[in-house]
Amino acid sequence: MKISIFGLGYVGAVSAGCLASDGHDVIGVDPNATKVDLINRGVTPIIEKDIGAMIERAVAAGRLRATTSVRQAVVDSDLSLVCVGTPSQLNGNLDLSYVRRVCEEIGEAIRHKDSFHVVVARSTMLPGSMRNLVIPTLEQASGKRAGIDFGVCNNPEFLREGSAVYDYHHPPKTVIGETDSQAGQRLVDLYSALDAPLIRTSVEVAEMVKYADNNWHAVKVAFANEIGNICKAVGIDGHEVMDIFCQDTKLNLSAYYMKPGFAFGGSCLPKDVRALTYKARSLDLDLPLLNAVLPSNERQVQRAIEMVTGKGHRKVGVLGFAFKAGTDDLRESPMVDVIEHLIGKGFELRLFDRNVNMAALTGANRDYILNHIPHISRLMVNSVDEVMAFADTVVIGNGAAEFRAAALNAREGQQVVDFVRVADRSSGPGYDGICW
Repeated sequence: MKISIFGLGYVGAVSAGCLASDGHDVIGVDPNATKVDLINRGVTPIIEKDIGAMIERAVAAGRLRATTSVRQAVVDSDLSLVCVGTPSQLNGNLDLSYVRRVCEEIGEAIRHKDSFHVVVARSTMLPGSMRNLVIPTLEQASGKRAGIDFGVCNNPEFLREGSAVYDYHHPPKTVIGETDSQAGQRLVDLYSALDAPLIRTSVEVAEMVKYADNNWHAVKVAFANEIGNICKAVGIDGHEVMDIFCQDTKLNLSAYYMKPGFAFGGSCLPKDVRALTYKARSLDLDLPLLNAVLPSNERQVQRAIEMVTGKGHRKVGVLGFAFKAGTDDLRESPMVDVIEHLIGKGFELRLFDRNVNMAALTGANRDYILNHIPHISRLMVNSVDEVMAFADTVVIGNGAAEFRAAALNAREGQQVVDFVRVADRSSGPGYDGICW
């Protein structure tokens, strides 16, 4: 494939060297004449393991060259990768001036090209940047329509400095955010030799994936450091603790607990976070990440309350209020907090949870239900149907399978607020998910 790469910094130079080594014809584009000259002499403009030899071989074989001419690069290629910088502004926002400028130049070149050209953003940009900046700029400069006259994709990179060449050829995933299938297919063909999961999605999801990845990596570093600081203060080897932690790939290093939704609760997590942060305070340790966990969880409870009250109905039904499906445990259930807030604000409620109903009769939580939250126990009914008949707003509080049908079969005008995703965004006009 004939490829032009805009921006010969870290991502652009690595992409150019790797794609050319894979047999593609690559043109690097940069306004910096020094970088262009280095590439054309077969010299890497960056320091990165293996990339120097790759660029030298690719230039010698005639598969890689560089230019300052945007128009010539676009005319001589089928696909353009935008790899220019998106530095931070003083307020933390991104400076997208380089992206805007290169899109203006690419669009002007597309104006004079008859064949279907694909523009692929590899630069890291916040969700909405493609729709609000990249695509309008390309359309205005070219006089053509994205998805019809030319293609646009977002293709985040997952390269680590020091191992970027290896990461390019062994990515954890290949994410293609596309405006049209023709443009997306061209990227599929480009990466066909890579052994990695291939995800084709919207440009907005692709934009956000990169930020989810990098912020998670940052959280992991901060978490490990805070655990390590506690360990050192009490005379424990933090590396040994985290080595054992990382051996758990069922819960700790896995997809478990990684679905957005409602707050956590139960007998373990809140208690253990409180205990560890108390211990840290007693050791005069400042642990901003761990100290923020419970406030963040409480904010999700408040968000849930605001969603329910914002529907404007006084009759509210709750399906599931144990802290998770399959249990009768109400200890520190965040749904109990939601229910008590609604009662305090004068809402009329009806509640159903099959496991809690049974516990009220015979279970281990009978004393808790009858003596600690009797005001809640008096609002419990015996079936999903009773809740659905009563409520104008229905809250799905845990993921019991029987609640899915209720979410999908709400009557006209009835609102459903789903905290656990028993259904999905297309379930109907009255459906609303807490994080989707």
